[in-house]
Amino acid sequence: MTAGSKRGRLRVLTGCTAVGKTEWALRWAEARGAEIVSCDSLLFYRGMDIGTAKPTKAELARVRHHLIDVCEVTERMDVVEYVKRARAAVEEIAARGREVLVVGGSGFYLKAFFAPVADDVEVPADVREKVAGMTPEAALSRLHELNPRGLGGLDVANPRRVVRALERCLASGRTMQELAEEFGRRPSAFADWEVELTQIDREPADLARRIEVRVGAMLREGLVEEVRGLLARGLKDNPSAARAIGYRETIEVLEGRRAESELAGEIAKNTRALVKKQRTWFRTQLPAHRVVRAETLKDAGELFA
Repeated sequence: MTAGSKRGRLRVLTGCTAVGKTEWALRWAEARGAEIVSCDSLLFYRGMDIGTAKPTKAELARVRHHLIDVCEVTERMDVVEYVKRARAAVEEIAARGREVLVVGGSGFYLKAFFAPVADDVEVPADVREKVAGMTPEAALSRLHELNPRGLGGLDVANPRRVVRALERCLASGRTMQELAEEFGRRPSAFADWEVELTQIDREPADLARRIEVRVGAMLREGLVEEVRGLLARGLKDNPSAARAIGYRETIEVLEGRRAESELAGEIAKNTRALVKKQRTWFRTQLPAHRVVRAETLKDAGELFA
């Protein structure tokens, strides 16, 4: 599809945890009459409010949001389902003549706006059962047999990745290299839209201070009680949600594996580590994009050229 035939423009605003995306997104959307599509892997879940710094009721009332509070905590959300829902939201917003602002920092979901993130290989139940019955050693051996030209950069020390690779090879009848080449030729799910990306950033010391303030506020607002309630609703049935920063540390406290006096420090430490990973990911996995300093922003109109 040529640039002239694009269906419209999507603005995407990203940045590290605690950098200030929510407020600047609200200001930009209010000024433009736009609507916000969330690209945060935890805001999908009802009840995960305090630990995710989910926009408040007052903030949600300022601008219409999409893909927030769409799942129970026991439901799984994956990138395929996210893309399906995000495209539907974008189509619906555009049909009403509104602009779209995608906001979030969850890397794999964010990448869906710029590159292919999922193939169409369907793994039948019998193939999953067959692979599940193999030892890690047997699975790796079989994968080598099916891929005489090598396994590329696959992390063979990670049994889960080996299993997934073997399942896909068996289900498709193709090698990992063939699957990778085919995948690389696929368009992104939003290839028919012009996508403009901006990243908000801050000085490390400023961001560290904001993280400390955020963690303190979460605990005062009732994070421990929120997690207690979510555990009763089945939080641990959703490992990716239960392992999220803020939630996993609080679960440790509630289960007696960590002192409550250590909770704030541990959450802040793990959040700083996440920020470091996020910065690397934004730099290496996203296309060239605009980076604006939150400290110098004076007007939301400066977010996008």
